[in-house]
Amino acid sequence: MKKKEFDLIVFGATSFVGQILVQYLWKRHGINGEVKWAIAGRDPGKLDLLKNRLGEQARELPVLIANAGSEDELQTLCSRTKVIVSTVGPYALYGSPLVKVCAQTGTDYCDLTGEVQWIARMIEAHEETAKQSGARIVHCCGFDSIPSDLGVLFLQKSAKVQYGEPCQQIRMRVRKLKGEFSGGTVASMINVTREVAADRSLAKKLANPYLISPSRLAARQPNVTFAEFDPVAKSWLAPFVMAGINTRVVHRSNALQNYGYGKEFKYDEAMMTGNGLKGRLTAMGLAGGMAGFLIGAAIPPTRWALEKFVVPKPGEGPSETSQQRGSYDLRFYGTTSKGGTLVAKVTGDMDPGYGSTGKMLGEAVVCLAKDSHEKAGGFWTPASLMGETLMTRLQQHAGLRFELLQA
Repeated sequence: MKKKEFDLIVFGATSFVGQILVQYLWKRHGINGEVKWAIAGRDPGKLDLLKNRLGEQARELPVLIANAGSEDELQTLCSRTKVIVSTVGPYALYGSPLVKVCAQTGTDYCDLTGEVQWIARMIEAHEETAKQSGARIVHCCGFDSIPSDLGVLFLQKSAKVQYGEPCQQIRMRVRKLKGEFSGGTVASMINVTREVAADRSLAKKLANPYLISPSRLAARQPNVTFAEFDPVAKSWLAPFVMAGINTRVVHRSNALQNYGYGKEFKYDEAMMTGNGLKGRLTAMGLAGGMAGFLIGAAIPPTRWALEKFVVPKPGEGPSETSQQRGSYDLRFYGTTSKGGTLVAKVTGDMDPGYGSTGKMLGEAVVCLAKDSHEKAGGFWTPASLMGETLMTRLQQHAGLRFELLQA
């Protein structure tokens, strides 16, 4: 096989998260180090501006031009690299051609999508092709869903060591989340409401916890849809906006690891709001606010108003100072079939949707490009393909911590 010119190409490098990713890769790897990489997009002027902002030493960083809608141009990119990492979203609108071309050409691929309906379509359309070509496709390599996916993997491995069996149920609870909503995430959510309005059957599919799993299991999955009290976490709970994608990814990871968590495994996610009356009222307020946003996004006039005046737009985001001030603290409460209990803590040191996501995505793409993976082509998850290798990278370089607490 002809040796590829690059280890990785950042496609969509001038998007808001794309710029964060490029800056992170530049600081970590420079231009003449172990990782050979390039930036790519459709606008040469914006790409040159991005490169100039990196400094004089970045003048040799290769700049490649390709349009997300041109399969011929995307094939040219794939012919030059081992891996492509894409930040071009919403992916349901702009990401499909690249996944198709990567699957056809045997090029590894990762992204930061949280659009589970799109992932399901990509798996259905291209998984067999990827298996034949050897392309390893890994979605959800940002805040959704690396902390959840690897947090469950970490707790399950700990349970097997301590109890000799995995946890039959894990509850992920968001204890702290400090950061701003991503404009790209909001755009993706609004696009989903458009798709549901156009195809009512999609709502039923999105409610399936095994939507992207190879097979549907019998275990009925818990799901926090309004305010409720959790006696395990000793806190009131509100729905967590990322639960709809994270839970699906975790269940796919279980399946791709030969059901290492068990075929009766249960998993759910929610936000902790505290105990007492204040915690209850906060949970009710958050649940009502989320429901109101989804209803508003489903109705064309209010959706237009939300996009125009309320929510951040794709390409917009917080300053670097604001990103630095962000953080998150996730707790994983596990219980085995014999009653053993474990608690894990996963933390990140920056704004989850921007700074931390940029670092996670950077470590994921380099892990995919440089670390040894014996897995064949197909659609993988972060835990099922990169697992503990990626976990080590994230703790050494990306500000994440995986800790076992006293149950």
